[in-house]
Amino acid sequence: MINYRYKAKDVNGKTVIDTISAQDEMDLHEKIKANNLFLISAKAKEEKQNSKRLKSNMISEFSRNVGELLGAGVTLVKALRIISEDESIKPKEREIYAAILKLVRSGMAFSDAISAQGDAFPPLFINMIKSAESSGNMDQIALQMAEYYNKEYKLTQKIKSSMTYPKILCVLIVVVVAIIMGYVIPQFQSLFSQMDTLPKSTTALLNISNFVKKKWYLIILFAIIAYVVFKLLFSIPSVRYGKDKLELKLPVIGKLRKVIYTARFARTMSSLYSAGISIINCLQIAKNTIGNRYIEKQFEQVIAEVRAGEMLSVSLDRVDGFTKKLSSSVMVGEETGALDSMLVSIANQMEYDSEMALNKLVSYLEPAMIVVMAVIVGFIIISVIQPIYGSYQSMSTSYQ
Repeated sequence: MINYRYKAKDVNGKTVIDTISAQDEMDLHEKIKANNLFLISAKAKEEKQNSKRLKSNMISEFSRNVGELLGAGVTLVKALRIISEDESIKPKEREIYAAILKLVRSGMAFSDAISAQGDAFPPLFINMIKSAESSGNMDQIALQMAEYYNKEYKLTQKIKSSMTYPKILCVLIVVVVAIIMGYVIPQFQSLFSQMDTLPKSTTALLNISNFVKKKWYLIILFAIIAYVVFKLLFSIPSVRYGKDKLELKLPVIGKLRKVIYTARFARTMSSLYSAGISIINCLQIAKNTIGNRYIEKQFEQVIAEVRAGEMLSVSLDRVDGFTKKLSSSVMVGEETGALDSMLVSIANQMEYDSEMALNKLVSYLEPAMIVVMAVIVGFIIISVIQPIYGSYQSMSTSYQ
């Protein structure tokens, strides 16, 4: 449970400031509403004290095992016992699953037992299990969640694997430049010292080479400090918000990120809405799975508009960060009464588009980095050859 410090108004317009415990934001809204209050703002007083978030593939495997065992007629307690005793899982996973089993055996609801594990499971998973407990289709929802997190894991791995080659190229550029500056260029130092005048590019190259050779530790120290500073800066909410907003405005990369965020939101919405969760609760949960603070912030307006009776498609169309294909598909779903199937369709389409956009981005990055390497090496070669060529020219002129 999380303790929230909230500000609300009652039916008479009186401001109420108090503290309340809730499992998540959706549970907070329900409790505030039950007290006949209108929530204005809320802030978590303390973070959940528990496990690190399980990876998507771990949650997918856990969900699949639960769904298949329950579908085969195995009781929930027995299914959890089988999963927790699996020798192939990691000790941390086993500890979490064993804790869930213990709580379920004591009579606690499955969703509450999962929620009690702190940050181990995402809010989406917890709310989907809670919905399944009400509808009685736990096995189907668990398998649906297994598919959802499996797709999320594959997309994440796709992004990581696509960036492997550009990262290798970047490291290679740094290594090559370091070797040239620290070892190769100093070999020409004695030759260049005998020349009266040197081109500006050669002088600059020699200065950089001397600095790399004598002060290499300062470069490493600066890199470490820069990494730490940027890490701390991006942990500040306002800076993170600005960074997420800028990310969407960048050429090529911005378009790719929009497609990925749209696919993630559509997939989450389709899973939640098909499980029978109300559209408002779907939005409150789905906005936290997008991964961009700038887009998430805009959902305060979206939720307020939908609550006031605005069509979901119209509100989503105003969100800066989603592709227009999302709002168009949602509009078709609203008009035909098949919003759930349209959300699934747009989610599948967006995931395909995100893979294509990612491949396109990588196809741009690879030659761009090769060009950068060629420019750097070319500058070094020209800076070295130019004074030597000039020296030979002046020698041949003097002999004539």
